[in-house]
Amino acid sequence: MQTPSIGKLAAIIVLLIVGVAALVARGKIALPEKGEETFAAVKKKRRNYMVAGVLCLWVFSGLVLGLFGTGEKKLTVSISPSRVDIFGVSTSSTVVVAWIVMAALILFAVIVRIFFIPKFQEAPRGLQSVLEIAVGAISDFTKDKFGHKNETLAAYFFALAALLLGSVIVELLGLRPPTTDLTMTFSYALITFLMINYYGIKKKGVAGRVQSLMKPNAIIFPFRLLSDIAVPISLACRLFGNMLGGMVVVDLLYYSMGAFSVGVPAVLGLYFNAFHPLIQFFIFINLSLTFIGEAVE
Repeated sequence: MQTPSIGKLAAIIVLLIVGVAALVARGKIALPEKGEETFAAVKKKRRNYMVAGVLCLWVFSGLVLGLFGTGEKKLTVSISPSRVDIFGVSTSSTVVVAWIVMAALILFAVIVRIFFIPKFQEAPRGLQSVLEIAVGAISDFTKDKFGHKNETLAAYFFALAALLLGSVIVELLGLRPPTTDLTMTFSYALITFLMINYYGIKKKGVAGRVQSLMKPNAIIFPFRLLSDIAVPISLACRLFGNMLGGMVVVDLLYYSMGAFSVGVPAVLGLYFNAFHPLIQFFIFINLSLTFIGEAVE
């Protein structure tokens, strides 16, 4: 721990006193009824006290944490995740995290099946309502993109959405998510590629699938074939790049702000670790369904 100078120590004490005083003062200001003339002015005053209090305490926390600094830290970003040894076998840490997420999802599914589904009622409520909304949304979305109802396809994308959502949760807990590993995102994309051709062949047969790649004429066949082969690469790299970029941005914030990285990176992290991944997962599933729908047209 560093010994603070007289000036820094005085600043720490003043910021603490002012911050606490501002929050206490804000709490003592009674907010009038919404229809009264003074409502807007009092509300603004309360907000100003809140902002002043939070800002003072934020600077105070940064100065205090700075006293415990151990010197300059080096920021390292690894595109490839670290390796771990399990029973003498080397594997990626993201694979282990993916196993943990899958185990948690399986456990949750078993608990729901044993303890909750037998108690489901005709009028949904609580967990039943949430599950029915989620399942219905995926089923309707699949039908809209695929062209007709397919429960097997809907079940697959529901499971994929649950797995990707689990990846978001582990990132919020500080673990590197599986979606920042190119081999993991490529495995998701490869399944989509196999499903594109499976449903295309199932609908049209092998000859029909090949003929669909020759439209409007046979000259375009090599380009269509190359385009189809590029689909899993495109899907994998898009998801991987966006997820890795979000992780790097949050790490850069923590590194650049140092001791003052209290609150700000956490708030922005909610976007990069929660909202942003959900957008990318939606795009991934949407594109997958679009490609499958085109294959059966």
